[in-house]
Amino acid sequence: MRNLRHRQGRVAAAVLAAAALTLTALTVPAASASPGAPTATPPAGTLDGSAKSVTWQSPVYPKGTVGSPDKCGTAAEDPTNAVCDRFDLTVNPPAGEWDDNPEGGVPVSIQWQTPTDDFDLYIYDSAGKKVAESAGTADPEATVIPKASGTYHVVVVPYDVHNNSFTGKAYLPEASEAGNLTSFGGGNGTYEIAAGALKARADFFADDTLRLRASPDGVLADPPDSHMIRQQPKPNPRTKSFDAGAYYGIRAKDTVLRVYKKPLRFALYKADNRTAIWQEADPLRWTTGGLRQSLTRGANEQFFGGGEQNGSFAHRDQVMNVGNNTNWNEGGYNNSQPFYISSAGYGVFRNTFTPGVYDFGPRVRTGQQERRLDAYYFTGDVKSVIGKYTSLVGKPFMPPVYGLEPGDSDCYLHNANRGERHTLDALKVADGYTQNQMPLGWMLVNDGYGCGYENLAETGKGLTAHNAQLGLWTQDGLTKLAEQVKAGQRVAKLDVAWVGNGYGFALNACDQAKAGIEDNSDARGFVWLPVSWSGAQRCGVLWSGDQKLSWDYIRWQIPTYAGATLSGIAYNTGDVGSIFAHDPKMYTRDLQWKAFLPTVMTMDGWASDLTTHKPHDQQPWLDGEPYTSINRKYLQLKERLIPYMYGLSKEATKTGVGAVRPLSLEYPDDPQALGPNAKYEFLAGPDFLVAPVYSDTDVRNGIYLPKGSWTDYWTGKTYQGPTTLDGYKAPLDTLPLFVKGGSIVPMWPKGTVSWQTRDKGELDYDIYPQAGKSAYTLYEDDGVTRQFAQGSSATQRVEVRATGRGSVINVGPSVGSYTGKPATRAYRFTVHTKSAPAAVAVHGDRLHRYGSAQELAAAGSGWLYDAATGVTEVRTASVSTARGLTVTLG
Repeated sequence: MRNLRHRQGRVAAAVLAAAALTLTALTVPAASASPGAPTATPPAGTLDGSAKSVTWQSPVYPKGTVGSPDKCGTAAEDPTNAVCDRFDLTVNPPAGEWDDNPEGGVPVSIQWQTPTDDFDLYIYDSAGKKVAESAGTADPEATVIPKASGTYHVVVVPYDVHNNSFTGKAYLPEASEAGNLTSFGGGNGTYEIAAGALKARADFFADDTLRLRASPDGVLADPPDSHMIRQQPKPNPRTKSFDAGAYYGIRAKDTVLRVYKKPLRFALYKADNRTAIWQEADPLRWTTGGLRQSLTRGANEQFFGGGEQNGSFAHRDQVMNVGNNTNWNEGGYNNSQPFYISSAGYGVFRNTFTPGVYDFGPRVRTGQQERRLDAYYFTGDVKSVIGKYTSLVGKPFMPPVYGLEPGDSDCYLHNANRGERHTLDALKVADGYTQNQMPLGWMLVNDGYGCGYENLAETGKGLTAHNAQLGLWTQDGLTKLAEQVKAGQRVAKLDVAWVGNGYGFALNACDQAKAGIEDNSDARGFVWLPVSWSGAQRCGVLWSGDQKLSWDYIRWQIPTYAGATLSGIAYNTGDVGSIFAHDPKMYTRDLQWKAFLPTVMTMDGWASDLTTHKPHDQQPWLDGEPYTSINRKYLQLKERLIPYMYGLSKEATKTGVGAVRPLSLEYPDDPQALGPNAKYEFLAGPDFLVAPVYSDTDVRNGIYLPKGSWTDYWTGKTYQGPTTLDGYKAPLDTLPLFVKGGSIVPMWPKGTVSWQTRDKGELDYDIYPQAGKSAYTLYEDDGVTRQFAQGSSATQRVEVRATGRGSVINVGPSVGSYTGKPATRAYRFTVHTKSAPAAVAVHGDRLHRYGSAQELAAAGSGWLYDAATGVTEVRTASVSTARGLTVTLG
């Protein structure tokens, strides 16, 4: 297994050269051209109408050589391929080769004999542009040159090898497709279908999910070592088939599957058998290593999903890739999933561990790199499809409450990036959070290649004194996890060996890490990982990798994280301010909006200042004023909003829908929710609309507010949607933030910096009344143990009824129990009334009106009105949580 994977930019650090890279010390002159433009002639081969395949054999490499292709040098500098192997591949495809080819291009693979060794595969076009790669730990490494035509330069890096060579192969895929139906039969929810050698099976489930399998080889089997599916839906034996002449029909609960006879094609209809949900435009088509399904596309049909797709959340007229990819930037898909949703009322999960290409053009073509179809089709609107999909592969996990607080990550043991240090030095950084009144939930104290740890129990104890939890990064497995957890570890970040080539291996590691924390403590497992597959939402936070700092870095992450929610990924995030570079203004802008993601982390130890190029760590107070105060403002706001985010986390465990949402999820009938303005804003739950500033400006244009009333969080000004705001004033301390009318937002008291030190004797509700009635149900538990799964929790329902004369707030009793539940508490309501009420009463008893916040705070109960913001603040005396109360403003 490799000792280095996703953070290739760290190779320059001396500690990596000395410790992390166990490679031969080869000094290669800097390349005068890209590795894709060699100046000598490597071995070569051609694919065309007569030559369908090419193979080549590499030299034997006694040891690994370099870590990435940019270290290979040119072909002239390495004429015997001693450092890296090169092969020139010329592709002259026959006319129409790529019009409808399941593999979509030329497959290229390399295979070696020793499974524990590792070669990496990169392919460049004639201009030196990288067009394909496979750089995990798989044997073989395999990729596809999309719609290949021309000459390509194949570069193979012997990353970690031991007296080993590989065989390379490339071929032109030849396509075949299903013919006429030759047999049909079955019942009780399972039907067998054949078209010559192609065999297919349709299975129906009680929730109207359909599983359709097909294989031109006649073998219908689950993918090997599959553990994506947590629980198969219950079968639906109450189905009936009928012969409609041109097709056989299978009637299920709310759908009808049509099996067309000449040629064999499938279509799914609603129960009326007249309204198509999806229908194949062409028969199933396959090649040596791929199979695709072709569907008709609706006039306005939109497509979502694919897991984490960097830079986009809606995919109509786009090609969506799923697979192992370590491109952390826009266009990458490292946390992708073989799943998509259509606005036509269905979603599809491909039960596979192979890469795939989904072309959502005028004719939808979806397929994986395997000669089989194994697809689950879910029906319903987008939210219900997410729910059914996550019921199959696993609902999002319930995080510990400290997981919703900011995290900090660095290497503190012998780290050459920052000089000689020790693990206990992490406590000095924790001191900085405490001294600057900034929340800190957890720390990774060994996040660096080759970085170990010492004094673990003492470090964990010291972090606990700062109300933070101990986290550890792993590069070499999980064998020590049990003893580390017993020493205080509560957070695990997977990487390198325990991410491997993604797919099943990464998913298995995620499950193991979560279980390892839970099997050795009463805590909830809290795991981070940068490469994953379907099912990872059940066990981990998906982290989008090592991006470089720029305004574009901020821009494209907005649709990335919102779009991941549409695959049931409740926790997707990136480093605040990126990893390798630092700029105070960009950092602050990035932190502002990421405060509205459930999970967030700063990555320290690797960045240099963009201007001075000197090392610069990334704790949020290091840039001084005004940045420190602004960063504190948003981190403390994030902390106050944890009751709201925690409730959304609980909701996700039931529905599969996470907190960070594109506007189209809540406003599916609004075409502007898919427009260019809505792409770069998102909803945090249903109540907050966040429009990040992603350029060097103090004005935000193109803020789209959908239907309803929206209140500016900072000024109290209300807008009526749908509308678009231009020229919104957004100086550095202002994140454009709006709250939907009717919202009831629970918050911890002002000044809270930790869930452990918060004032449990007070709970705040921020209320935005609108005509009629609105309601919210607060969820609470102990925040850290798994007792909530046995019912140790409480809920409290709050209803607000607004009339022309004022508002009535009914707070119900807290129902349920958990360890640490307060027996009494006071309430603070901030009610956006626009004008001062004539009186405020609790249970009919009028409260005293005060002239200032200081007077009200000193009195403990009463009310005041702030004309500048239009907010009425009401404080109550402490009351039993077992009782409700009624507050009247009128």
